[in-house]
Amino acid sequence: MKKIICTLALAVAFWSCKTGTSSAVKNNVAVNINLTDVKDDKVLVTVTAPEIKTDEVIYSIPKTVPGTYSTDNYGKYSDGFKAFDAKGNALTVKRIDENSWSISDAKKLKTITYLVEDTFDTEKGTGFGNDDVFSPAGTNINAGINFMVNTHGFVGYFQDKLDIPYKVTITHPETLWGATSMTDEDASKTSDVFTTPRYAVLVENPIMYSKPDYTTFNVNGMDILIAVYSPTGKFTAESITPEMKTMMTAQKNFLGKVNATKKYTVLLYLSSMAKDDAHGFGALEHPTATTVVLPESMPKEKLVESMKDVVSHEFFHIVTPLTIHSKEIQYFDYNAPKMSEHLWMYEGVTEYFANLFQINQGLIDEAEFYTRIADKIEQAKSLNDTMSFTVMSKNVLEQPYKDQYLNVYQKGALIGMCIDIIIREKSNGERGILDLMHKLSEEYGVEKPFNDNELFDKITKLTYPEVGEFLKTYVAGTTPIPYDQYLAKVGVSKASEKKAGSVFLKGQVPYIGIDPNTKQISVRPDIELNPFFANLDLKPGDIILSINAKPYSLDNIYDLIGESENWKENDTITVQIKRAGADKTVKGTVKLPYEDSETFKATDPSKEKLKNAWLKG
Repeated sequence: MKKIICTLALAVAFWSCKTGTSSAVKNNVAVNINLTDVKDDKVLVTVTAPEIKTDEVIYSIPKTVPGTYSTDNYGKYSDGFKAFDAKGNALTVKRIDENSWSISDAKKLKTITYLVEDTFDTEKGTGFGNDDVFSPAGTNINAGINFMVNTHGFVGYFQDKLDIPYKVTITHPETLWGATSMTDEDASKTSDVFTTPRYAVLVENPIMYSKPDYTTFNVNGMDILIAVYSPTGKFTAESITPEMKTMMTAQKNFLGKVNATKKYTVLLYLSSMAKDDAHGFGALEHPTATTVVLPESMPKEKLVESMKDVVSHEFFHIVTPLTIHSKEIQYFDYNAPKMSEHLWMYEGVTEYFANLFQINQGLIDEAEFYTRIADKIEQAKSLNDTMSFTVMSKNVLEQPYKDQYLNVYQKGALIGMCIDIIIREKSNGERGILDLMHKLSEEYGVEKPFNDNELFDKITKLTYPEVGEFLKTYVAGTTPIPYDQYLAKVGVSKASEKKAGSVFLKGQVPYIGIDPNTKQISVRPDIELNPFFANLDLKPGDIILSINAKPYSLDNIYDLIGESENWKENDTITVQIKRAGADKTVKGTVKLPYEDSETFKATDPSKEKLKNAWLKG
């Protein structure tokens, strides 16, 4: 999973069923999802049960799903739960908790029905740091327009029946097409049929229904589908495909024999940013797909940049945890999850690869790569740098560890970097962490998990004692990592550079605020303003009405933040403001705020060969 904290949040801180029938089969769960007759923004789900041999059975919808590392209680979005025998007589049902129902006289059970509402409607913020379901793991019901069918939000499982086949029939308007990595077994234009060998496979296959907008291409033997939902049509699959093809080709080249995936689907949902739309931006990985949610208001350059960031991260999850993983993941308990100790690998090494492959394949230069590393070090320092990473991972669903989850993208990636450097140094540049991951994938694999407490020993045997000592001291232990010492091994040391900052944000602190009653944007009076405001003589309390003739308010503040990131030094600018009740027009030029920023540079020529092996493989 990759989460993006939306800049907007920082600035604002201031029954009629036509699903058909399906015969009950002893070892088969048949599901009908009706996307045609949506009532009160809810979808009817009908489940035909397998043979039940107990007097009582429990049907559950997941509390947590793999890759989210959060408790989301998807069952609370379902109601009207009913159970029937073969003659249509109602059976007694009792709701056990938010996610589970107990059905009596279960030997007679034929079907159950319930209504599902979507999660997008319920989001209050960014989907991070609150109780919202992270949007890429959520669901959307927009009748006749878009359905985001993350299957775990619609379909549950019977107790002790996780490993039997599922047959899912989805009826939908003829105008909508379902993008997925699964194969539709029904030729009808209004009905899709998907079969999976077990529940876990169904959960890993999201489907997005919308007006057909997709492209397909092949990269080194892997078929790729890019599907886009853009509410106003601002973006199309075709408009972003060239950049995606370049990136995914580079990823396949980087991974080489480590990856043998034959089909991969990218589902991009672009949010309108309306109150009842998605606000949690980022992506969620699956073995052959990723779901991505971003704001439609982003400029093309920023959208493509974000897609490169999140999709590359999710794609590298093919390596871990989708191939290399522990028993906690292999035998995932959707309603009483036990978490693995190794988020440093699942998320951290994945994030490291998402950056390393770009320098390795020539998509970014060394300066940009070092800046990214420096940013991760700085962000890691802002979190708890003495908390054991393995302890945090094992307890990530609980406090105080839950609040440290973001460190998997920062310190987790840096852990991967340090291990990579150690292996490069000890092997004279011949091997790195990608070689280690290849060996681990051969040792274990999709169907063979490892024991959590044995991984460090296995890694040490496959690499060097120094790697084992690093894992013990800095990953399981509580000692902060001396990054300078490891970077010095490849001839890289600290440096400083002038870096243009955001016009409207200083780190996490906004220079502007919002009046929730009027939705007006104003210059904050309680913060020292940067050169952008000073150059235009903007004063504390000034209300910003428009910039370059485009009106701005709470409704499109993300446009303002995003577009400002494309402004260049000395661009002409016209700002319409209201000061002391009077309208005023301010004309001038853009002055960007510059700050000294830490980065790294290659400074030791004697380590040039090892550095090149590290960065270029």
